[in-house]
Amino acid sequence: MIPLAHGFVVRSDLPIPEWLFGWAAAMVLVVSFVALAILWPDPRLQEEGWRPLPRGLGHRLTSRPVEIACGAIGVFLFAVVIYSGLRGTQTATANFTTTFIYVIFWLGLVPASVLLGDVFKAFNPWRAIGRAVAWVARGAARGELPAPLAYPSWLGRWPAAAGIFAFAAMELVAANGDRPENLAIATLIYSALTFIAMALYGVEGWIERGEAFSVYFNLFSRLSPIETRDGVVGYRRPLSGLPALEVLPGTVPLLAVMIGSVTFDGAAEAPIWTGIAPDISRFFQDLGLSPQTALEVTFLIGLIAAILLVYGFYCLGVIGARSVGGGFTASRLGAAFIHSLVPIALAYVAAHYLTLLLIQGQAISFLASDPLGDGADLFGTADTQIDYGVIGATATWYWQVGFVVAGHVTALTLAHDRALAIYDKARLAVRSQYWMLAIMVGFTSLALWLLSQSNA
Repeated sequence: MIPLAHGFVVRSDLPIPEWLFGWAAAMVLVVSFVALAILWPDPRLQEEGWRPLPRGLGHRLTSRPVEIACGAIGVFLFAVVIYSGLRGTQTATANFTTTFIYVIFWLGLVPASVLLGDVFKAFNPWRAIGRAVAWVARGAARGELPAPLAYPSWLGRWPAAAGIFAFAAMELVAANGDRPENLAIATLIYSALTFIAMALYGVEGWIERGEAFSVYFNLFSRLSPIETRDGVVGYRRPLSGLPALEVLPGTVPLLAVMIGSVTFDGAAEAPIWTGIAPDISRFFQDLGLSPQTALEVTFLIGLIAAILLVYGFYCLGVIGARSVGGGFTASRLGAAFIHSLVPIALAYVAAHYLTLLLIQGQAISFLASDPLGDGADLFGTADTQIDYGVIGATATWYWQVGFVVAGHVTALTLAHDRALAIYDKARLAVRSQYWMLAIMVGFTSLALWLLSQSNA
């Protein structure tokens, strides 16, 4: 597992007790719930209100030269990751591959997606390579080449959920998950599977539903007021991209994986896990597994348990919402409100990995000059040092709490707006949100508890 696999730092004594943060956060959610019930009587986010950027800027940003340039950058970085991982030093902190994948790619693209829209789609190396191959094949065939198979409707986002789970297991479970060579080989295996799927279902068909990272970053981009539609960049009403999310099979498990994996990463440092993990590991050792394998199996069980906890908690809230009436099935309600979990996933990522992105992310400046870790200085930045004082310990805690509360208030707003849209009576809509409020308070309490445990 990668050193610095989390974003927490040890903090100094806070001017406000930890318990007060928890109660204050719960009160913010309750006050927000009351304010929404009184001041938000009609749905406002169900229509996106998309408009292109003025003066033709939306067309220029998606022009063919820009598209080719972005794709080329993505393919170049993809090649550097593979080459550095296979040929460079196997010290994780001295190799470009580990920091780029776990920090710049996995974490850095999250705020970029929220602020700028689905930027990964433009730089996606698998999409760029797939489109280039398809273009050559069309030229050779002198016509359009339809995908051999239609994407199965039942498959939905299940491949994306499986891909994100595999990535989380690589980061949090595998003992050598931060080894550059292992990351490069895993990238090659994933790439081969992706290209096969593209050949079967078409490039865009697989990118939109099955390719794990495209689906992952696209979910966060739906929080952005910027969206590319029909090849034109435009802007829409903030948050309105999430209610428009098409709920496909596997969407709920995908969100559970996104939130549950971060939850486990935080819980792995808490006494509740460190106290029982050795006993579980010894049990598997008694069954004949090696110490390393036993520990990996233990952490895999913990990861799955955290994901199931999140999934079960959401299902419990949905069952509760169904009990207020309205004639909706649990599956219908589960699909209707799943988009409200995206801000919670963002809040967990932002709070948990804030310091990792701000501090370890600086390492890319000297790793870019010396990607193999062999003493090179390609850009004259190999001697750059990390500024560990870029954010203070107490400020980190306040930012983390702020992210958690803001994310859950946003989720509550989305759920309230959707309830007004699907229930024919405002009274039922508000009553259904009692359960969503309980879910938000529960997720908030869990996040703050994990923060306090890992920062203790």
